[in-house]
Amino acid sequence: MSVLQALDIGLALLVLAVAVWTIAAAEIFGAVVAYVAYGLLLSIVWVRLFAPDVALTEAAIGSGVTGILLVTSGARLNSAGKASAAAPPRLSLRLSAAALAIVAAAALAGVILTLPDPGPTLAPEARRELAATGLGNPVTAVLIAYRSFDTMLEKIVLLLAVVGVWSVAPDRFWGGAPAPLGRANPQGALVLLEQTLVPLGILVGVHTFWVGADEPGGAFQGGAILAAMWMIVMIARVSEPPSVNSRWLRLALIAGPGVFLVAGVAGLGMAGNFFAYPDGFAKPIILFIEAFMLLTIAATLPVLVAGPPRRSPKP
Repeated sequence: MSVLQALDIGLALLVLAVAVWTIAAAEIFGAVVAYVAYGLLLSIVWVRLFAPDVALTEAAIGSGVTGILLVTSGARLNSAGKASAAAPPRLSLRLSAAALAIVAAAALAGVILTLPDPGPTLAPEARRELAATGLGNPVTAVLIAYRSFDTMLEKIVLLLAVVGVWSVAPDRFWGGAPAPLGRANPQGALVLLEQTLVPLGILVGVHTFWVGADEPGGAFQGGAILAAMWMIVMIARVSEPPSVNSRWLRLALIAGPGVFLVAGVAGLGMAGNFFAYPDGFAKPIILFIEAFMLLTIAATLPVLVAGPPRRSPKP
């Protein structure tokens, strides 16, 4: 057994141990910390599987944005007294959930183990047409060129999620802003983290988006990093969550799907098909679309974390 194989086995065992810790944690905060650690470990697993794009997404979404979302949700439950007042699930329910999880894991393992070797793939066809897109990253080509309609719908789903979150606000708060994410007087360490990490995070997010055309990265990964930076700023109380009736916020939320749809319709006239790109102009058009998707993702995820309006609109 080589050193890398031993490390991979150890990593797999560590992932399973952290997964059990996440499920067994008695406190909300402990479970969230375990979940964030679990997401970071999965990012390493994806790197070992030579899928850096998935690893970037897992680190940004699975650990970063989702971790902040769970922390803020747990804090709101504790402040409302719901977390302590809720009765723990019965033993029968826990055993049923564990049995269901084991069955699902066994089914997935069975599917993976019975796959033919080599497995069915469209990778050769995707790489053969990659030059026509002008892109060097096949993942970006698949998302923006080969299955562009699905990618656009994913952004629309995010927009619908924002509408769903806003819709649960009481009528008297409509048009106002969500509650602040952080304490009124944040600790100095948190402010220092915001001052040092956020500028670097913005550079990393923009760079991740820009190199995504040819290297691992892209609009979703870069947008998730920028979203995490904005959430850190709001948690440090450097800025407050914006009002839901802010014009700039609403334009940012619809920019990605809107530009994507316009580009798709324009393909009918420029290239003879919906979501088709004219020869020689595919890469600049794709980068133009991704720039607006970056804006939408960076705005949507913090809005989802901030939640529905909890303050009356300003007169």
